[in-house]
Amino acid sequence: MKTLVDEPGNQRPLDDVMLAMDVVDTLRHRSRLIERELNEEQRDEELIEKLRQIYSSQGIEVPDEILIEGVEALKEDRFTYSPPEESFSTRLAKLYVSRDRWLRPLIICCSLVFIGWLAFRFFISGPREREIRAFPDQIFAAQQSIEEISSGEVGAAQAQSLANAANQAYEQKDFDTVREKLSELDQLKSKLLQSYDLRIVKEGSTGVWRIPEVNESARNYYIIVEAVTPDGEILSLPIQSEEDGQTEVVSKWGIRVGESTFYRIADDKKDDGIIQNDRFGVKKSGSLEPEYFIPAIGGAITNW
Repeated sequence: MKTLVDEPGNQRPLDDVMLAMDVVDTLRHRSRLIERELNEEQRDEELIEKLRQIYSSQGIEVPDEILIEGVEALKEDRFTYSPPEESFSTRLAKLYVSRDRWLRPLIICCSLVFIGWLAFRFFISGPREREIRAFPDQIFAAQQSIEEISSGEVGAAQAQSLANAANQAYEQKDFDTVREKLSELDQLKSKLLQSYDLRIVKEGSTGVWRIPEVNESARNYYIIVEAVTPDGEILSLPIQSEEDGQTEVVSKWGIRVGESTFYRIADDKKDDGIIQNDRFGVKKSGSLEPEYFIPAIGGAITNW
């Protein structure tokens, strides 16, 4: 922006400069007057006379040289701000000037994003990464503990198979499968640790028979049993029905026996209402399957 006081060899009192600027400002705000006067190409003296009248009406005495200076300054666009051309530098400058409008919301937004990232890191991704790093040790420990408590080769073989599947899934980064196999290892261990007697139930139906759909001339015989711990607790166990293949957690189920065994137990109950030998089998800690004292064919039902 040009200023009168900056012109070399033409130093003017500040009051004169301010008056000249006021004249230009008056001309600029009286645009109608300027347009009329300048567009009609009247002489500058007439415009100066108009300005003199305006200031006189306001009780302000303005020297003629100041009025002339103002008219010339208006013609030369002095005291007029000309914005620089749009460029990367001007955009940066505008961004800096307007920082009070956007900087605080930006800081708040960045802070929220940072807090969210910290929360995700500490409460979600961090624990998940620690869990994943611990998988190999958990697989090894689960397999070792099962091998220690297993009294036969079946339990150890199942543990080895599950551990191999878990390790393979870990190498393939299939961590959902790793969790699934670890859960199966835990279930296998729990099953091995169980200890209970299989007893023929005393109340309700002691035995039932069914006509299989595939052979209506045959009959399948079942003795109803329950699992009783040494403390007298009746357990609920997952039992797969041979009729529909579904596994249900039940407290009573039927074990398939031969016809002679079925009627022998039925006769035992008929004589005095009590089954003298109600101990069907035993499940020892370390073994996967119970030992049967009463001959069982295999297969079970969960509903009758």
